[in-house]
Amino acid sequence: MFFSLLALRAYTETIPSKKGNAMKSRLMGTRIHIFASTALYATTLSFLMASVAQAEVVKIGLLAPITGPASADGQEFQRGAQMAVDEMNAAGGVNGDTFELVVGDVKDQSAGNVTSAVERLLGDPDVHFMLTGYASLTNFEIDTMAEAEMPYVIAATSQQTRDIIAPEPEKYNCCWSWTPSFDAYNTDVPGFIEKLAADGKTKLPNKTVALISSDNAYSKSISEGMKKTFATQGWKLTVDEMVPFGEVTDWRSILAKVRENPPDVVINTDYLPGNSASFLNQFLEQPTNSLVFLQYAPSVPEFVELTKEKSNGVIYNLLGGSLVSPKNPRAEEVGNKFKTRYGVESGTYGVALYEIVNVYFDALKKVGDATKHDEIMKAIGETDKQTVAGRLKFDPATHLAIQGDDYIPLTFFQIWDGKRTLISPTSYAVGDFKPQPWMK
Repeated sequence: MFFSLLALRAYTETIPSKKGNAMKSRLMGTRIHIFASTALYATTLSFLMASVAQAEVVKIGLLAPITGPASADGQEFQRGAQMAVDEMNAAGGVNGDTFELVVGDVKDQSAGNVTSAVERLLGDPDVHFMLTGYASLTNFEIDTMAEAEMPYVIAATSQQTRDIIAPEPEKYNCCWSWTPSFDAYNTDVPGFIEKLAADGKTKLPNKTVALISSDNAYSKSISEGMKKTFATQGWKLTVDEMVPFGEVTDWRSILAKVRENPPDVVINTDYLPGNSASFLNQFLEQPTNSLVFLQYAPSVPEFVELTKEKSNGVIYNLLGGSLVSPKNPRAEEVGNKFKTRYGVESGTYGVALYEIVNVYFDALKKVGDATKHDEIMKAIGETDKQTVAGRLKFDPATHLAIQGDDYIPLTFFQIWDGKRTLISPTSYAVGDFKPQPWMK
């Protein structure tokens, strides 16, 4: 038995790593010839060697703003991804592999911090898949992933993803977007509001709108798209303001402009929950008779924590958000898992990143080897499954998830008593819009 342990140790120190084959940088192992005195001994040793050879820990790299102004989202990224990893490990892994989540903090999402996080994760030869809710907002890291042949799934800022990938989709087999085209964000808000008016649920006496945004790719692109749509549909813009990206605690000078000529609708596309909460709290110091729409931020649990009962009536929309409806039981199933584990409800990204990690696991089960990145990337692109956000299927021309009521729809929510109620589209709605409490 003493000989068997020495032989096993020598074998495990020199065995080729299957991950090294993928990175093309590991040394080839040397041959070890082991002689046993009995057939039983040889059989036992072979079994032990095979077990060690197959015992691999595949690392999954997560890009997330763990620190900085978007840290609430970063925590959600990490929680959702970790939940999926732990669940799969508890089930025995995939093909003998188990998994470890490693995190690259993109901090304030500046180019330097994103690049540093990406390079650190790509420099680890055991990382074979990467994901994020959002990292740089411009998504420039997609080119780095393509060069490294790293499977990568990203959400948010899908317009930037499309702009990078659509000209040469075959060059970017690495990269796929959980989020559909942002075109619906740009075009569907005016129609939604006008339908509320047509149904007698709000009034639009002047068709005027005040639009506030933040100086970042996400907020600006949505704001610019909305402006074009509102103009096309005959609306007048009373306020058009942009604040610097980052923490904003005082909105009173902008709100003073809003109050000079009270609009029918007030929209703020700043996605940071702290900023959006400050905006709402200060708006309600002297509210105008205006419908208030806030982009994305109310979906983050932190927003309700900061606004409490003042959040009642706020409306927002989501692409790729949790579609909790009798027509989509998957959303409630995953949402309940998240709440049971962490004691809080998930926002958009906790359950989304849980699903994205499981998309990778599905691909790995199909391919059978984490080091075969090309095959993994192809398998991810062939995904067609029901998720918390609806049916996930990718457009091969853009690598974005397909948007639509039969796939991933644009959903509108309203908050009451800390709860988010899905009010549109009608086919999934579980409640109706109610007049916002500050409106007369």
